[in-house]
Amino acid sequence: MKSRFSLRLALLGMIALACAFAPGDAGAQQGASPASAAGSAPATPKAVFELFTSQGCASCPPADTLLSELATDPQVIALTLAVDYWDYVGWKDTLAKHGHSVRQRAYAEQRGDRMIYTPQMVVDGFAPAKGSDKVAVEKALARAHDAGTMLVVPVSLSRSGQTLTVNVAAGPSGSGAVHIPNAAEVWLCPIVSSHTVAIGRGENQGKSVTYTNVVRAWVKLGNWTGEAARFQVPLSEVWSEGVDGAAVLVQRGSFQAPGPILGAAKIDLK
Repeated sequence: MKSRFSLRLALLGMIALACAFAPGDAGAQQGASPASAAGSAPATPKAVFELFTSQGCASCPPADTLLSELATDPQVIALTLAVDYWDYVGWKDTLAKHGHSVRQRAYAEQRGDRMIYTPQMVVDGFAPAKGSDKVAVEKALARAHDAGTMLVVPVSLSRSGQTLTVNVAAGPSGSGAVHIPNAAEVWLCPIVSSHTVAIGRGENQGKSVTYTNVVRAWVKLGNWTGEAARFQVPLSEVWSEGVDGAAVLVQRGSFQAPGPILGAAKIDLK
């Protein structure tokens, strides 16, 4: 199954590259120039996986392990979003953010199924799956790809000194372009690439669990209207203890009503 899953990702990568278009010149002006090879992130990821997990959930550790496996692919953006709604069962999640619980509920409302549970994986902001089930995650990836508008906007993320620069390309145009509604938001997520927690109480008492690409905050950079855009952020605005990376998501809708992810990038800040 591992080889089949890797093949699926590889095929989606080739399709994404075939559909990608080169960004134009960027800055305060129209257009966005590609980041230089040094200190920049891949411009065309194959998939974005968001895992809603909890230290108080006995069935979550296998999903945490699967997310870590997915994250080994440099063209996959795999993020851990720890939720707080299991804190009452005896162990307060040390990584949880209430905003992650809000985001998960917002996804469920947008889908209309209102299914909220852990571990839950959301692929490309569109397709949910049981986070510990590799086959279900693969099917969700296929559903997201078949929808046709996910990850079609190239995004680059680079660092120069103490500044992060995000370039978002213009939306595709022409008779063969996929139609993309232009109401989207650009979010920067500081992340901790690896963090191990010794859980002292609750359903996972006595276990040590390692979490990968743990999201520590959500910083809205601005809106994307379909035109090329550039955003620059001082590292001091996103830095916190343990942060050694960052991800950017260009996502249709809003944080309160999130839609498909149109583009994404990730960078190592070690």
